[in-house]
Amino acid sequence: MEREPNRLLQQLIAEAGFSHKGLARRLNDLGAARGTPGLKYDHSSVLRWIGGQRPREPVPCLLTEIFALRLGRQVTTEDLGMPAGTTPLDLGQEFTHTWQEGVATVTALWRADVERRRFLLDSTFAIGAGSVGAIRWLTAPQEGRPTGTGGRRVGKADIAAIHEVTRSFGELDNRFGSGRVRSSVVKYLDTAVSPLLKEGSYDDSTGRELAAASAELTRLAGWMAYDLEQHGLAQRYLIQALRLARGAADHALGGEILAGMSHQAIYMGQYAHAIDLARAAQLSAERSGVRTLLASCHVLEAHAHAGRGDGKACGAALNAAERAFEARDADAEPEWIGYFDEAYLSAKFSHCFRDLGDGERTVRFARRSLDMDGRFVRGRMFNLSLLSAGLLQTGELEGACAAAGDAFGLAGELQSARSQSYVADLRRRLAPYRDEPPVRSLHLHTT
Repeated sequence: MEREPNRLLQQLIAEAGFSHKGLARRLNDLGAARGTPGLKYDHSSVLRWIGGQRPREPVPCLLTEIFALRLGRQVTTEDLGMPAGTTPLDLGQEFTHTWQEGVATVTALWRADVERRRFLLDSTFAIGAGSVGAIRWLTAPQEGRPTGTGGRRVGKADIAAIHEVTRSFGELDNRFGSGRVRSSVVKYLDTAVSPLLKEGSYDDSTGRELAAASAELTRLAGWMAYDLEQHGLAQRYLIQALRLARGAADHALGGEILAGMSHQAIYMGQYAHAIDLARAAQLSAERSGVRTLLASCHVLEAHAHAGRGDGKACGAALNAAERAFEARDADAEPEWIGYFDEAYLSAKFSHCFRDLGDGERTVRFARRSLDMDGRFVRGRMFNLSLLSAGLLQTGELEGACAAAGDAFGLAGELQSARSQSYVADLRRRLAPYRDEPPVRSLHLHTT
């Protein structure tokens, strides 16, 4: 969408006699003086604003101060052509450069989501946004000081509460699907976590813990949007979760978020992008030393290769996943990676072989994947779907229908768009056999 030039800003700059470079320098200096250090705007930033791009908070407010001081009169954000009520349509798609900008962006995203803003509900997946986020995650320097200077002291109990909410909602999501719980997660982020980040007082040590806890819950909200097939919204949440993980200096968590982004890209059929994200995740996993995470990242790369029909590259990535998984020390790893056990790894292997058309190995790994934690109802539904697809590939129609019936039964209990997509995929696979008795009875049973 082509932006309208900001003629009001252009006129004010001319009236004040600022050069673009001079205005950017004043903005960076004032930001440091007002508690927002690390702003790195330059003349090209000012040119983009004149071209119609809206800078993120707190830049518009800082600009009003600069112009008011120079012109000797009050200047509002409306005078700048940046009215306060305007929300940028790309909100959440940018991995911001500073902690303060990141906080302003993610909290604005939560608020817009609570308000069910149309531009978020209608947003689409943007490969470029994901790629830039991954690059900035890998190349951005260590965060300076993720600190807050507000009036409310942030303590251990505040952070523990976020972790407990994340754990509880994660369990509900796995049991019932995202449709039942996502709105509650977003509301908690907006009403409980946002004030801590924006108005809290915390030093850099507490700030990193707060950032990590906020990143985990933001990642969960993004994963839930993905489960509901709200892909543009999910991507924005995952990019902002990655930005919070940068504030926490947590390479393992960043790698897990990148892995989630790769998972989403695979589901959408964006296999080349998924490979890029999986490899970026591998770099973070290597830095963190979390071998289970490294196994996850390799198996995601394998799945993307399988989607492209590249059996050789898929096999190499699966071997790397096995080696990493065998080298893991589960007791020394973060709690949030606990879901990735032998059953989960087997399910990912089964996905790969299903997509490569190898029914025998699809079945073998799908059966292993069903030896899983019973709380993961949605995951069991997916794994039964894999078993059914594999049995169908090997010509075992009755067994395929039995597994499909179990999968359809679980799907009926879930509010999960992904689950319904698995159902639709199984129905397509069974359609050529619609006149066979096992399929006829299955369809009669599930309509």
